[in-house]
Amino acid sequence: MTVDNSTSPNFNFFSVPVRFIKREVLPVLTDLRLAIILLLIIALFSISGTVIEQGQNPAFYQANYPENPALFGFLTWKIIQIVGLDHVYRTWWFLALLVLFGTSLTACTFTRQLPALKAAQKWQYYDDAKKFKKLALSAELENIALNSITPILTKNRYKIFQSSEKNDILYARKGIIGRIGPIIVHIGIVMILLGGIWGAMTGFMAQEMIASGDTFQVKNIVDAGAWSSQDVLKDWSVKVNRFWIDYTPKGGIDQFYSDLSVVDNDGKEINHENIYVNKPLRYHGVVFYQTDWGIAGVQVKINNSPIFQLPMALLDTQGKGRIWGTWIPTKPDLSDGVSILAKDLQGMVLVYDSQGKLVNTVRAGMSIPVNGVNLKIVDIIGSTGLQIKYDPGIPIVYIGFALLMLGVVMSYFSHSQIWVLQMGEKLYVGGKTNRAQVSFEREVLGILDQLTQSTQK
Repeated sequence: MTVDNSTSPNFNFFSVPVRFIKREVLPVLTDLRLAIILLLIIALFSISGTVIEQGQNPAFYQANYPENPALFGFLTWKIIQIVGLDHVYRTWWFLALLVLFGTSLTACTFTRQLPALKAAQKWQYYDDAKKFKKLALSAELENIALNSITPILTKNRYKIFQSSEKNDILYARKGIIGRIGPIIVHIGIVMILLGGIWGAMTGFMAQEMIASGDTFQVKNIVDAGAWSSQDVLKDWSVKVNRFWIDYTPKGGIDQFYSDLSVVDNDGKEINHENIYVNKPLRYHGVVFYQTDWGIAGVQVKINNSPIFQLPMALLDTQGKGRIWGTWIPTKPDLSDGVSILAKDLQGMVLVYDSQGKLVNTVRAGMSIPVNGVNLKIVDIIGSTGLQIKYDPGIPIVYIGFALLMLGVVMSYFSHSQIWVLQMGEKLYVGGKTNRAQVSFEREVLGILDQLTQSTQK
């Protein structure tokens, strides 16, 4: 005769998966080797996300990571896009690694660190001299009273516990904070992971190239999380008041700057900042970084005409530097004109005729005769290249880093325990610590020396 356990009143359907998790899953999750492997894998792909440009268009990767020759023999634009190395921090597998690592740390905290803390808070008096022999460090003294050790332990920052029933036993400890440190470290790391996941799922990155004097709203989103929303960009715009470059005496770029104003829908300025590389503008969690520059256009005047502005385009130089150019008509019917080229914002432009012959060079503010007219280069208009990022997970990450550093400092404190027993004229002293054994031994020897000296006096 067989019994169907599934209908037995003592059978719990949920007990089977719970036992499986406890016996099979938890030992794997809490294994230190798994945590180290996951950390190394996360670090490796985080480095790849730093080395490989993120959020670029497919043409960029095809140009910089060709199939022949492949970088390192295997890294091509196809591999990058198939695996997701062009947006590694938002791929499902990278986020899954973060979740698995965080789950491992959480499981370790509840199954190891918290029980270790509870065990450290539980103690008992030693009322038998034989127990002192089991300690890592113990001593037997004669003709010394138990109460003589109390001020010495207090001086060494020990918290003393003494039985109200028995005056011949004593327990002292310090550094319990060292048991809390690893827990704080785990909490800090988990918060960093949560902040990273939240930022990846809800943040976005945009890129804009804006000419001096223009006002814009962030529109060119190049990378965004699955839960990202651009509501934070509503009701305000950014005006590029001015863009300029400081050059070195040799003509190289020293630094480039953008004078930015955040304006509301009525054009009223609500924030203002001069930004440059490593000094961004921050507004409502959106960060504007100075990353690039260009030439947007040129202002010219022909004879006594009004000043008009023509756009300048970046020319293809086959990787031999950046040059911007445009064509300026010199006749009303557009039958003739000149081409002008510029490579920077220092004001020097090259003027070519319709046959491609160099006519002259001219600086901004100067005039030259060409094709029977007087051509004046009034100004060269620069454009600023901005990278815009919104990452709501950053505050969580910062809090996590603060907790991580706090936990690391707390972990340096040793949890030291000392037991004392008075039996007749003999005083038994013993102790143990969880780390810094040599320092603890020196401390205990110092306590014993002070006891001996106080007795001799």
